[in-house]
Amino acid sequence: MDSTTKNEMQPALLPGSSCPGPEWPEQERAERLARGAALKWASGIFYRPEQLARLGQYRSREVQRTCSLEARMKSVVQSYLEGVKTGVWQLAQGLEAMQEAREALGQAHGLLRGMAETVQALEPLRQQVSQHKQLQALSQLLPRLQAVPAAVAHTQSLIDAHRLLEAYVSLRELEQLQEETWASLGDMDLPIFEGLGPLSEALGQAVEAAVGAAGQLAREDPALLVAAVRVAEVETGRTTSLEQAPRDWRQRCLRALQEGLEQVHFGTHLLPGPGALAGWLEALRVALPAELATAEALIAPCCPPHYKVVQLWAHTLHSGLRRCLQQFLEGPELGAADAFTLLHWALHVYLGPEMMGSLELGPEADVSQLEPLLTLENIEQLEATFVSKVRANVVQWLQKALDGEVAEWGREQEPDTDPSGFYHSPMPAIVLQILEENIRVSSLVSESLQRRVHGMALSELGAFLRSFSDALIRFSRDHLRGEAMAPHYVSYLLAALNHQSALSSSVSVLQPDGVALGALAPVEAALEELQRRICRLVLEALLVELQPLFMALPSRQWLSSPELLDDVCERTARFCRDFWRVRNPAVQLLLAEAERTVVLQYLCALMQGRLVCRGADERNQAAERLQHDAMQLRDLFLDLVRACWANRWVGISVVGWEPRAHTRPTPTCSGPGGKLSMCVGAPHSAKAAEPPRSHDAWLGGGRPAATIS
Repeated sequence: MDSTTKNEMQPALLPGSSCPGPEWPEQERAERLARGAALKWASGIFYRPEQLARLGQYRSREVQRTCSLEARMKSVVQSYLEGVKTGVWQLAQGLEAMQEAREALGQAHGLLRGMAETVQALEPLRQQVSQHKQLQALSQLLPRLQAVPAAVAHTQSLIDAHRLLEAYVSLRELEQLQEETWASLGDMDLPIFEGLGPLSEALGQAVEAAVGAAGQLAREDPALLVAAVRVAEVETGRTTSLEQAPRDWRQRCLRALQEGLEQVHFGTHLLPGPGALAGWLEALRVALPAELATAEALIAPCCPPHYKVVQLWAHTLHSGLRRCLQQFLEGPELGAADAFTLLHWALHVYLGPEMMGSLELGPEADVSQLEPLLTLENIEQLEATFVSKVRANVVQWLQKALDGEVAEWGREQEPDTDPSGFYHSPMPAIVLQILEENIRVSSLVSESLQRRVHGMALSELGAFLRSFSDALIRFSRDHLRGEAMAPHYVSYLLAALNHQSALSSSVSVLQPDGVALGALAPVEAALEELQRRICRLVLEALLVELQPLFMALPSRQWLSSPELLDDVCERTARFCRDFWRVRNPAVQLLLAEAERTVVLQYLCALMQGRLVCRGADERNQAAERLQHDAMQLRDLFLDLVRACWANRWVGISVVGWEPRAHTRPTPTCSGPGGKLSMCVGAPHSAKAAEPPRSHDAWLGGGRPAATIS
């Protein structure tokens, strides 16, 4: 293409468009930099005079370089201008094409406006055509539509007659007719089909009622149960149209099965009242396995396998029973018997071989992996209730036993004795039987309940021992003050000592297996304290008898005659005549303490008094009297030991006395009244000067302060 043709194709520049604009600041800066660089280069080149000869060469070279740069710049600028001209020409061509398209669109818009007016004019004709089609379809369906009311009534009669399969077929025919009418009339509802909704609901309720009574129908009319289940399954597998809501009758049947089963066994009218829990649980023990057996034998064959009837039955019974027990526990607090019965039944009977753990039930009836009937909180609540109720009963029973025992202390008769002659009372056996029976019964439930009851029993036994001790103190105080004189005061104290011995020897029955050995230590300590207190009371009574005699020691009468100590021995022997009725080993302790108390009281009386010996004869006489008194006291207590031995032929020992093998024992006495050695003016041994345990009854109290000189 030549330049003339190219210029004709490209648009000409507008006038004034070729005028150069103002110079750019960057251009000026570049020019200054170029000039500075050129000057710097020239000054370096032409610094020497001999280089000026080559100035012409440098000039011609620079002229050529300048011409070359100008030619390149002209070429670039010319190329840029040609591109701009081409772009402007293309924009002009596009503008012309857009104007042509706009004109075409305007023409099309006018045509469409005319077509819309035509459509509006044809709309009445379209409506008439639609109505004509509906009337044509309605005329074809009219014979079937006229039979709809009769079909609805017939279907309702089938439902009332429990002919569920026929009723479902009739209902489906009516619903298909309704769907055809919708398709023909353009989703237009006819009043004639208004009864299909209630009819469908009535059939669903009939199916639900039949399935809910599955247990009864399986025995009386299994065909009706099978029909109800088949209707539910067919309806569940049917594909419903968009206009009809789905009827999930299978789920309704499963819910009906569960609700009917719960209503039969756990209805509100069946919940037990106060005191009737044991009978209700016993009835469930018989009824629930029978219900599962019925489900497996009769109901499962009437239902599809995926219903898992036996598993559904077992889970429903378990959940219903669990919910019922939770509601029952939220009510009034249970008594001890009901709490124990419920714990034992839920933890042992329910999952045991008599009920849900029976070998006759299949693996589908296993409920061991479900939530337990009683939560840990429920078990804690029932155990606390049982322990609190049992504690109240135990306190009442122990108090009655104690009151009955205390009431006998003021009798005119001596305490009762057993065939061996020992003082005897049923109170220790009653107390231990009450506590041991409760511990044994609680072990039938759980170890935790046994530990609770065991701790309660030991606590209440300790409280009973304290109450018994306090009652003995009041009894002794009233007797010694003369407020309530007991005819047989000492005998009942000795009987109380036998009670303590009986409790001590039998308290081990309260130690169940698995309990720490030291659990009985507080009770044993309380029993030992009770024994010491009873011995103290007996010895205080003995001191009351002997104090008037010991007040005359030492005296001239004592020094000259043995009658004073004879009276002491006589009263002591008379006081201790019933000691043989105390069981061993308490009698050993009692005789030893009595010997110790009499001897120390004798010594205290001598040391607290004052007797002046006028010469060696009187001092020898005093020493002989002391030796004679020591022998007399030793013989007294040896005779008491022999008397106890003669009365019951058992091994009773005072301190240091032991029976010999194969022979009747020869008693010896090595206590304070036995090998007694006193020298006039010599200090007493620490053992002889040790105060007796009943030191509160001493005449002067405190340590001895007088000697015989």
